[in-house]
This record gives sequence, C-alpha cells and structure tokens, in this order.
Amino acid sequence: MSHASPPTTASDAPRHGTFGQTLTAEWTKIRTVRSTFWTLLAGAVVVIGFSALWALLFTASYDQLSPADRASLGPTTPMQIAFYFGMVIFGVLGVLVITGEYATGMIRTALTAVPNRARYLAAKAVVLALVVLVAGMVVSFASFFVGQAILSTKDLGGSLGDPGVLRAVAGGGVFLMLIALMALGVGVILRHTAGSVVVVFVLLFVLGIVGGFLPGEWGATVAKYLPSNAGSAILEPQPGDSVLPPWTGLAVFALYTAVALAAALVLFQERDA
Repeated sequence: MSHASPPTTASDAPRHGTFGQTLTAEWTKIRTVRSTFWTLLAGAVVVIGFSALWALLFTASYDQLSPADRASLGPTTPMQIAFYFGMVIFGVLGVLVITGEYATGMIRTALTAVPNRARYLAAKAVVLALVVLVAGMVVSFASFFVGQAILSTKDLGGSLGDPGVLRAVAGGGVFLMLIALMALGVGVILRHTAGSVVVVFVLLFVLGIVGGFLPGEWGATVAKYLPSNAGSAILEPQPGDSVLPPWTGLAVFALYTAVALAAALVLFQERDA
C-alpha cells in the first residue's frame, strides 16, 4: 500500500535569508574588501586635493584675471573643478563591488546563498549607495571648507549660508552616490572591470568634453543633458543658461542611473552567473 508524502510546510522550504540578512552580508563584503577603502581614499584625496590646488591657483592669479573671470569665480568653483577629476574614481568603486565578484568567481557562491537575483542586486545597491553617500558628503564638505580657507586669504571666500551654496555642497554627495550606482549598473551589464571602467570614464568625462564642441544652439541644448553636465548642475550655486536648473539636472542624472540599473537587473536575471 502506497503512502502519500506529507505536505511541504513553510518550515521545510529552503531558506535563503531575509533582505536584512542580505544587506548585512553585503555590508560585510564591502567593508572588508581592501579596494573599498583605497578607492574611497583615492577619491577623497583627488577631490579635496584638487579643490585646494585650484583655490591656490585662483588666489595666486586673481590680480591678473579679467573682470569677467573674477565675476565667474564663486565659493564652490574650486570644488566644482575638482569633481570632474574625482567623480570617475567613485564610479570605479561602483564597478568593483560587482566585477570583483565575477573575476574571483564569488558571484556563483553569492547567488547560491541568495538565488533571488533582484534581492541580491537591490541589497548591493543599497549598501553601495549608503557608503558612497556618507563618504561623498564628507568629501564634498571637506572640499568646500578647504577651498574657503584658501580663497579667504584674498577675501574671495563664501559660506554655506550664501544663496545656493549649501544645496550645491550637499548635492555633491548625492551626485557621487548616483555616479557609483550608475557604475554598478554598468559593471553588472559588462561583467568586466576594465571594460566597465572605460565605459564609466566615457560617460562621465569624455562625453562632457565632447558636448562642449557641439555647434549651434542645438549643440548647447544637447550638452546640458549629457550625463556629467546634467549631474554637475547641482554643484552650481547660481546656475546660468549654459546648464540645467540644479534639481532638474540631478533628476536627469538620476534617470540615467535608473536606466542603467534597470538594464542591469534584466540582464542579471536572464544570464548565467
């Protein structure tokens, strides 16, 4: 006589942890991998260091500047220039947190532990966002205050209370966070560190330069919507006609980031590890 198998209960089903446990695992990974510390340190040194350098250059050459150039010099100008040199480094961190796992084969182990790929990628994105947001805020405010200390020697400094300055400085941290998340999406799509870093470099640096050479009014309009130009609009205390309004520009960049992550999720779920 055959015997029916007992019904499977929830307690018998395989367990792969909760979203909170996945977050904890991702936090452990990102803080114990040495590349995280060194990449964040490199980004901080570049952004803060270049802010100091450009502030020194502006103060040293201020007497030789034209009235138009003097008028364009604001309290966040050194920081804005420094961001162009440092933002790709924060993008590299976004690439490394996923391509490093592909390079070592750890991605297969991770997906065995967390087979729900949407949850896995979401947890990685949340942890990366929080880490870079905190680090980005520290870097952005430190860059501003270092620049002010130097600019004030020529009575060129400003304060966070000046119109648009606090938004510009705090927005810098948000901008760096979105850069890292976009780079995470690129890393998931390409699954190769060098290739992903090149794509991030082109998106954030090369396209912005190319946009400056586009002719006519249509070229100026297109240039405003290129990724780095749109995102960096948040760094402008008093934006002019050559850039998008600050929050509009950041929203456009956030849309680029969302598209990259959405494409990454689709491919991540369809492809083998």
